[in-house]
Amino acid sequence: MKIEVNGTRIHIAEQGSGELALVFLHYYGGSSRTWRWVAEKLADKCRIVAIDHRGWGDSDAPADGYGIADLAADAEGVIAALGLQSYVLVGHSMGGKVAQLMASRRPAGLAGLILVAPSPPSPMVLSDEQRATLSGAYQSRESVGFVIDHVLTAKPLSAERRTQVIEDSVKGAPQAKRAWPDIGMADDISAAVSAIDVPTIVISGEHDQVDRVATLQAELLPRIPHAALHVLPGLGHLTPLEGPDEVARVIARFVDGIEAGSALCATPGQTGRS
Repeated sequence: MKIEVNGTRIHIAEQGSGELALVFLHYYGGSSRTWRWVAEKLADKCRIVAIDHRGWGDSDAPADGYGIADLAADAEGVIAALGLQSYVLVGHSMGGKVAQLMASRRPAGLAGLILVAPSPPSPMVLSDEQRATLSGAYQSRESVGFVIDHVLTAKPLSAERRTQVIEDSVKGAPQAKRAWPDIGMADDISAAVSAIDVPTIVISGEHDQVDRVATLQAELLPRIPHAALHVLPGLGHLTPLEGPDEVARVIARFVDGIEAGSALCATPGQTGRS
């Protein structure tokens, strides 16, 4: 299904039902399919809405408009078009940064925020060489395979999931592949995230090499002091694909707390292992 927002047709995948919706935002190189194995374990509890960011998956790929604010506006447009009255944002990596900006605006209906291996709100400054390397990481099946094995994961993916990651990464539009290292990573939303006031959890892989636990503790958690950190043992950056059962369990507990009116916020510095 495609929904036209901001002059761009954004593809979404839906399943499940319920008064509370989970709105999934994917990582740089992914698509709505990234959440497949997590979502199928939650569809009996909630309505599932997984979005392809512009330039990724089956969404349109306009020539420009790939900053964090642009991606946030697309997701906000989808939420409005679907008429979601109560929802939780679930953002992974790049999608986590988008979700932070959306939550900082305190939109009506937002019940909670789940950040999975999120990119922190502060800018990451790259050299020209580093930007070129990152922009070229998804140019071929071979280059994606190398990144999967040496950067993105801490445990092997099944053949099906590995193939999906490669297909999604290669399929991305060239302008979308350039935009994250050139624009999105440098976007500074650190001042905005202090306005986040909904229950928030952060899920991180113990061996994440992209957005490390230490980075989140230094750059994200001090800015959202009520957020609770859950570290998943043995996992890397692609937690929704490496450990979908573990991720789904943490999300389910969080959703149960929201629906019971007892979603817990952390005391500053609180960390849990799930």
